[in-house]
Amino acid sequence: MGDEDEEQPSAAGRLPTGRIERTARVGRLVTGQSLRWAGMRTANRVRSPERAAAAERDQTGTLVRQLVEQLGQMRGAAMKVGQMISMVDFDGLPEDQQDDLQRRLAALRDDVAPVAFADLEKLLCRELGGPLSRSFSDFDERAFAAASIGQVHRARTVDGADVAVKIQYPGVAEAVETDMRNATLLLPLVKRLAPGLDAKALAAELRERIAGELDYELEAQSHRRVERLMRGHPFARVPHVHADLSTRRVLVSEYVEGERFEAVRRADEAVRDRYGEIVFRFFFGLLYRDRIALGDPHPGNYLLCPDGRVCFLDFGLLHEIGPGRLDRERAIAAAVRDDDAAALKSALHAGGYLPAERADAVDASWALRLMRFAIGWYAVPGGRRFGPEHRRSDPDREPPDAEQRAEIREQINQFTLPPESMLIRRMHGIVAVVLSHLRAGADWGAIAAEYLHGAPAATPLGGAELEFFAGR
Repeated sequence: MGDEDEEQPSAAGRLPTGRIERTARVGRLVTGQSLRWAGMRTANRVRSPERAAAAERDQTGTLVRQLVEQLGQMRGAAMKVGQMISMVDFDGLPEDQQDDLQRRLAALRDDVAPVAFADLEKLLCRELGGPLSRSFSDFDERAFAAASIGQVHRARTVDGADVAVKIQYPGVAEAVETDMRNATLLLPLVKRLAPGLDAKALAAELRERIAGELDYELEAQSHRRVERLMRGHPFARVPHVHADLSTRRVLVSEYVEGERFEAVRRADEAVRDRYGEIVFRFFFGLLYRDRIALGDPHPGNYLLCPDGRVCFLDFGLLHEIGPGRLDRERAIAAAVRDDDAAALKSALHAGGYLPAERADAVDASWALRLMRFAIGWYAVPGGRRFGPEHRRSDPDREPPDAEQRAEIREQINQFTLPPESMLIRRMHGIVAVVLSHLRAGADWGAIAAEYLHGAPAATPLGGAELEFFAGR
């Protein structure tokens, strides 16, 4: 039903859904890379430090390219690994190489090769209970977006509404359990790219995320909830969901035109700053105002609209947060803001981050330094511009030396992460990485104080938002 008879990209094709085939793909990738890394490390013993560092950088680039190729073809939980590390800073690489690797990994968010429509049409008709013509007057068989679980097509309903139709890949649900077992094989490769990553936490998060994202009916409910909250908002937009056309494996929503994240990254500073502030306000506002934690704030999930608003997509991972948990998070931020080590240690204990039996082993002043490094960017007022060159000049973001890293490891082992805080910490962290990729600048602490502590509006956008919610 598309307007043009155009072939699918050559990378599109059959999805590897069989257990043996998917495991074999991962096994070949892991085995090949392990041998290459072992050979490089052996050769580096007789190389100069400069040549050894260059060899490791080259091997890192090769690993990223192979991950993009293999995981992009597999979709499912395997591809989620690549998407998640696309938001990680790679240790020890120059800024230009970091940017190149980030662009390659961004392909797993923004430029995934679609699956041929013939492989999806039967599922779509079965889910809708009849031929496409019953629900749509026009349907473009060329996907305009594709991701790990499904891909999106543009269509027009019989009522004349322009819509985006997200269709789950056939067989992807069946492939997930195999992927989760295979994910443990991939994690050593991920650790080579980002040694500071918590591999066990990553595996647990993958399992939770992928299970929720497979149920589009659940996602539609979450999507509609946020859309109602943000309807008419001055700078944020959430598309309308067509619930009558949505099912467990098909999600139909309003079609929205907009620029993707990579295009915004190339815009001028004023555009990037405004866009970054809107992203920050959307996620922090939903959390601390509406008690909604969105666990997937990746930049592939929002668009810059022609009218200047930012449209937010994908609500497959949404959790409601209790007021007590938010009060404890506010207390931690307030103690960091006030530079109060004793209050911070007490707040960390009350928040479940520091068990009572381990509290005596943690130095309060050290905990304060750690938390200033981790959350000072939004807890402490003061202008900050994100980006590698600015992190180096910010004492709260200065990377630790070897001795400090050893101290951090010893102390950090005393802490734990309460399960109910996992999505909160994830949201905070990914928003910070997004702002860093944008090189966005603002007084993030003053903006956050509006949501954390009820402070007055710090910017014109904050004033417009306060007026909107007062009127609502």
